[in-house]
Amino acid sequence: MFQICFRFFSLCLPLLFLLAPPAQAALTQGAPLRLALLPVPDVFPAYVAEAEGFFAAEGVEVKLLPVGSAVERDQLMQAGQIDGMITDIVSVASLNRDKTRVKIVAIARVPIGSPLFRILVGKDSPIKNIGELAGVPIAISRNTVIECVTSKMLASLPDQAIIYRSVPVLPERLQLLMSGQIKVAVLPEPLGFSALADGAKEIVNDVTIADYSASVTTFAVTALEGKSAEVKAFMRAWDKACAAINDNPEQFRPLLLQKIRVPKNAATTFPIPKMPRHALPRQRQWDDCMAWMVKTKLLDKPTSYQDSVTDAFLP
Repeated sequence: MFQICFRFFSLCLPLLFLLAPPAQAALTQGAPLRLALLPVPDVFPAYVAEAEGFFAAEGVEVKLLPVGSAVERDQLMQAGQIDGMITDIVSVASLNRDKTRVKIVAIARVPIGSPLFRILVGKDSPIKNIGELAGVPIAISRNTVIECVTSKMLASLPDQAIIYRSVPVLPERLQLLMSGQIKVAVLPEPLGFSALADGAKEIVNDVTIADYSASVTTFAVTALEGKSAEVKAFMRAWDKACAAINDNPEQFRPLLLQKIRVPKNAATTFPIPKMPRHALPRQRQWDDCMAWMVKTKLLDKPTSYQDSVTDAFLP
């Protein structure tokens, strides 16, 4: 009887392997997905997915690599040392200027409900509206998404009335604004929120141009082609994390303060933003950014939307 059962099990075992779902086994093979992340709220779902075991549940190994600047992040992508990153349309178009190196697979964050960027003046500033910014130097990071978004927020001003001052280091920009050494600055969250808490005044934020401002989840073409199952699993885990954050954001505040650079004066009051799900940049949004990049000579010609955005990896 034992021999009959053993022979039956031996015959059925290969069939069981054939019938078993292959995804889980396939995803655990090979190198992990490597993502470069700035310490900003836009990347937070990745840390929630890691902490809550969503990556493990989807059978994908992910290595999250903190980086200190967008330049460092983009250099890692150009060198082929990462598979993905949370970035912006300007960065994607720059990387794809001569060939398609990366593709956007989803929107990571948009300024709906809470902004990504704010134009701020000091607490003692007499400036009260956009019109009064004409001719006043505005501290930004030149040739970046901040400049692009700022140009949209200031669209009511003539180009010749807008003056930029390059202050690329964000903590320095915040300090100069709060000390009165610069009159106007554009700051991302949560630095903008922190400045408001210390008395700075907001002139405008990018909620007013929500159709044009966004961060995006982006992967190298090599990863999308060679690790497509892993990327799809990553996006499913990311989506679970977005749902968890949206359902109960305060549950994740300790993790936020551990992973995201939140100034101490905003640690308990900075509102954890809602995370968008199942969204991609629209053609109009892309075209507007391309027009700005060509106008400012960051590109000789527009980069193709169709070559740079894909819906194949949305959960």
